[in-house]
Amino acid sequence: MNYLESIFLALGSLRQNLLRSLLTLMIIAIGITCLVGILTAIDSILFSMSDNFNKLGANSFSIRPFSETIRSNNRGRTQKIANPIVFEQGMDFKNSFAYSASKVSVESFCTSDATVKYGSKKTNPTVRVIGVDENYMNTSSFELAAGRNFTNNEIFSTSNKVILGSDIIKILFQEKPEKAIGKDVYINSNRYNIVGALKSKGAATGGSNDRRVFIPLYNSKVLYGYADKPYNLTVAVAQPNEMDDAINHAIGVMRNVRKLKVSDSNDFEIRKSDGILNQLKDMTSTLRWSTVVIAMLTLLGASIGLMNIMLVSVTERTREIGIRKALGATRKNVLIQFLVEAVVVCLMGGIVGVILGILMGFGVSAAVDGRFFIPWNWMILGLSVCIIVGLISGLYPALKASKLDPIEALRYE
Repeated sequence: MNYLESIFLALGSLRQNLLRSLLTLMIIAIGITCLVGILTAIDSILFSMSDNFNKLGANSFSIRPFSETIRSNNRGRTQKIANPIVFEQGMDFKNSFAYSASKVSVESFCTSDATVKYGSKKTNPTVRVIGVDENYMNTSSFELAAGRNFTNNEIFSTSNKVILGSDIIKILFQEKPEKAIGKDVYINSNRYNIVGALKSKGAATGGSNDRRVFIPLYNSKVLYGYADKPYNLTVAVAQPNEMDDAINHAIGVMRNVRKLKVSDSNDFEIRKSDGILNQLKDMTSTLRWSTVVIAMLTLLGASIGLMNIMLVSVTERTREIGIRKALGATRKNVLIQFLVEAVVVCLMGGIVGVILGILMGFGVSAAVDGRFFIPWNWMILGLSVCIIVGLISGLYPALKASKLDPIEALRYE
């Protein structure tokens, strides 16, 4: 008796006990649905978040002075708080840092209570003004809806050019960024020509990202500069796998810029913008294991039920087993027949569970506007688990059936 014949016999046996087989099949399907569906949904959400973080500059890191007092190991004494990164240091770092296709931006906060005026319309005095260079759009999450970025000449001149956030466009130009390009506005008492308008970005912990305007870096230095004014540095790398090497290179360059001695500790820190994503990945790793445990518990219950059904089947088919042995079936033939039946039930439940799991993952992806993909790895895992469960739960009943004495089995009523 070959394996294909055993499969057909198993299907025939399942049809004879259809309701009982369906109930067992559905228990297995529920476990596989939980396993495949939740894992697929988690991966889909993570992939979507990764794409969004990449668009938001996740392949970047910033350099800031230490925000806390630096403590030395010299009898617990403390040193002064780290000095800010001033304009000259920022420009020195930008000119000195050369790593692959990385880009460095230098920016500086100017004020958070500016008023922007166009004709008879004006905003409330809650607009943030930030001085940026030509690379800022490459290292940040801001995108242009209309117009252009600052040119290199505009960055290093006192040119009064400005790029407006979407909230400012909404108030002054009726949400039509194209109409704003080329117009002149007043930021407080200074006149600026609009060269660009930004897409909406939404809110952040520091307030609305759309209620801000950007002016050229040197212009901000002239109008809002003072001694020891701090500047922020952001580095965007071309590929995520270059991040660690770029950070190590940046540390070396920044130590030279800050003129630190070999014995001095770094008085600056590196902040990676993908930290939140990494934390979420760590959290979802725990969630994945929890999902696997829950699914395994469900499948454990299904395997116990399947073993019980197989034992009942052995008892009900004792005469059939006796007849087959009398006609020449070996213990191995009987063992394989019952093992195949158990595996077939589990695989059928697994296939149903995989289909439902894919649909669940697709539904979650659609609900969160995420990217869906066929979870081949989780499908293979689910079906592999089904085969293992079928073999384990069917082994004892199959051994019991194979050890039946044919004479006693034929006498069974």
